Amino acid sequence: MATLSLPRLQFQSLGHRRSRWLGAVGGMAIALTIAIAAPAPAAQNPVIQVGIVQRFGENLQDRITLEALPGEQLTLSFDTQGQPQTVTTTKVVIGLTPEQLPEATLGERVVLSNHRSFETAEYSAQQWRDRGIEPEIAQPGSWEVWANRETYNSPLVRRLLVKNLQAQGFTEVFLDSEVVGQIPRTYFEANGYRYSRDTLDIRASGGRVRVTQPGDPPVTRVYGGTLRVQPNTYGTYTLVNSVAIETYLRGVVPHEIGPSAPVPAIQAQTVLARTYALRNLRRFAIDDYQLCADTQCQVYRGLTGTAPVADQAIQATQGQVLTYQNELVDALYSSTTGGITAAFSDVWDGPDRPYLRPVVDTVNGLWDINQYPLSSEEAIRAFIAIDKGFNEDTWDLFRWRNESSLAEITADLKGYLGRRQHPLAGFTQVRSLRVSERANSGRVQAIDIETDLGVVQLKKDEIVRVLTAPRSLLFYVEPMYQAPAAGSTFSGTPASGQITGYRFVGGGWGHGVGLSQTGSYRLGSLGWAYPRILQFYYPGTTLQPIGENLTFWREPT
Repeated sequence: MATLSLPRLQFQSLGHRRSRWLGAVGGMAIALTIAIAAPAPAAQNPVIQVGIVQRFGENLQDRITLEALPGEQLTLSFDTQGQPQTVTTTKVVIGLTPEQLPEATLGERVVLSNHRSFETAEYSAQQWRDRGIEPEIAQPGSWEVWANRETYNSPLVRRLLVKNLQAQGFTEVFLDSEVVGQIPRTYFEANGYRYSRDTLDIRASGGRVRVTQPGDPPVTRVYGGTLRVQPNTYGTYTLVNSVAIETYLRGVVPHEIGPSAPVPAIQAQTVLARTYALRNLRRFAIDDYQLCADTQCQVYRGLTGTAPVADQAIQATQGQVLTYQNELVDALYSSTTGGITAAFSDVWDGPDRPYLRPVVDTVNGLWDINQYPLSSEEAIRAFIAIDKGFNEDTWDLFRWRNESSLAEITADLKGYLGRRQHPLAGFTQVRSLRVSERANSGRVQAIDIETDLGVVQLKKDEIVRVLTAPRSLLFYVEPMYQAPAAGSTFSGTPASGQITGYRFVGGGWGHGVGLSQTGSYRLGSLGWAYPRILQFYYPGTTLQPIGENLTFWREPT
């Protein structure tokens, strides 16, 4: 059983090489070991690695500028012919140049499955492992599960694997191949000199670096800790910020909950953000860092936009995490639940967590979920019709109605199936859509889309990945019919025939698992302290300080 715990947090593999994707390019190897030594007394503030620019090199025109703050210096560390070298400067510009390979190289990987979320990808990887196929979890764009490139290391072996799996009915397994003629190489310019290096470490004398990241327009932020430019699995580069967890939270909490929230809500968010980060350090093991800086992890913006009220919440809860049986909880949270939270398995594949179960998001006793589960169409329509008395009822996305024409649904589905090389990707028309399964929390579990080539079934969070209209899985659908022509008696009703699209009527924004950020506003304004807020959304959990007695993550069984 895989576990992750203090005092040493470590992932280890046989070593991932960039040449596995690009071929034997320069013999460059990347040792995949992510370790945090956290001996007492520093155990409550471990250093984590966050990829703040994840795939630098996709656009050769991009540049990253790093600057020291006034009166400070940057120290750049790198190797020159195997010997360590340092350069001191106030500014460094990191750029890209194309390198033509001596001969074209075949880059390919077996994609076993493709997912919207890490949670489902991780469960899928475990299932492939149980079938005897060693997987890897990657994120070249969306989350993907690959057949391990070290094990399936030749074109013949990879093709035999795909053929055998497709013959067993795994029709969405495919070989992602690309002929690579050139690759991006990084260089950096400092003090009037240019250096061509694949890896660069940056440290500021004052512990803070101003970073201007690629974007339209470019974004400038200040980051605490140290920075490192390093190769990743996809033939590009990642800018990684190594930062102490309590400093990291200064760049997360104000952007996840907002500084205008009641203090107890901010404190609850702080405990969850700390817990979430430490439990999820395995996410980018394939690329030799731990977390990302966007909504696929937590929004992290360094020391830009810090807020005194958030800093005070970080100090007030310093080192505290939420646990269940001495293991960090899966500290999931979302913007708005629509009046009821979801169980883990209502949204993602994998075993349920005992502390993540449907909670009606109200203090007014509006609905008894045990007596009246929301698994029927009648119940969900009655629930959605209630728009007052919930913790979130003043927020815009508590209830919503969005429409999609059949043409829009067709475009959404064609793009999705095409990216997955799905057998029905060549369909031309969507004919109808219906909810075929719903959970007790009201979340849609499966939706069947009839096309001219057959029925495509979307499940759980893949539904909101594919379809533009629904803001969450808490919805029901109503068909829309062709409007009558002027002067005709055509009624635009089911009896008249022609469906033109669907109306999605629902509530909430996001996955709805765990704490509702907008609901916590209401509870905080009612005077609930943050431990009580956390107990409301995560029943049966315990607040504890980070320590060697805790397991950060244990592979589900």
